[in-house]
Amino acid sequence: MTFSKRFIPALFVILWATGFIGARYAMPWAEPFTFLAARFAIAFALLALLALWLGARQIGWRGALHAAFAGALMHGIYLGGVFWAIRHGMPAGLSALIVGLQPIITAVLAGTLLGERILPRHWMGLATGFVGVVIVLAPKIGEIGGGVTAATLSACLVAVIAMSAGTIWQKRFATGGNLVAGTCLQYAGAALVMVIASLAFETRQFTLNGELVFAMAWLVLVLSIGAIFLLMVMIRDGEMSKVASLFYLVPAATAIIAWALFGEDLSLVQIAGMALATFGVGLATARGPAARPAL
Repeated sequence: MTFSKRFIPALFVILWATGFIGARYAMPWAEPFTFLAARFAIAFALLALLALWLGARQIGWRGALHAAFAGALMHGIYLGGVFWAIRHGMPAGLSALIVGLQPIITAVLAGTLLGERILPRHWMGLATGFVGVVIVLAPKIGEIGGGVTAATLSACLVAVIAMSAGTIWQKRFATGGNLVAGTCLQYAGAALVMVIASLAFETRQFTLNGELVFAMAWLVLVLSIGAIFLLMVMIRDGEMSKVASLFYLVPAATAIIAWALFGEDLSLVQIAGMALATFGVGLATARGPAARPAL
């Protein structure tokens, strides 16, 4: 394995985990669908300019539709569902736990739709990783209040299914084109979904201040461009079940960042959960034994 292939997963987990920083700063000042529509539109515009500057090879209309549909699922419906649920009272820890089902759902879909062979130890790794996530998030899960309703639970479930389906769709139909152009088209699809949701359900008002500007800049540049580029590279080059298992490390990385930046508690039990999640990801991403040469 080359250095870049070792480095990309770790960098992706760190960048993806910082997404909570943007959400923490943005949600008091903007409605979720309106904020996400603006975020995706800005990301689309920046990537379109980058694609033109690089002279990126154009994607045919069929590939463009596949990329836009994958983006609508992976970015629009996924983030829209999570942000909406948290905005309406779902505890962040519980929403993160539900989203933590994504690697298992993706593995099931990858085995069924992509024909990936998932070995027993990989399933054991996925199960172990999920237990680790539960331990890391346990202190937050106890913060359940009136925000846990059928609507907020449904929003999180739809979000995690959309993320899994979107990554599978991307792997199956949309990995052949230029990475910059394809990601740009993903955000076109995501922005369209969020514009429709914003027009249908929100007042589309912002409270413009430094926190909101910082959150928008961070989420566009670090998450929507930086982290997503890394994810697209991993989807293109790797097995979906193994790529998805990396999401088990995100709650651990998020807890460490929250402890370092905001002074949030980090217990020994949570650290044990991080170790268990890391072990699970190691099992889930381990390569099978090499075939023995014929005698």
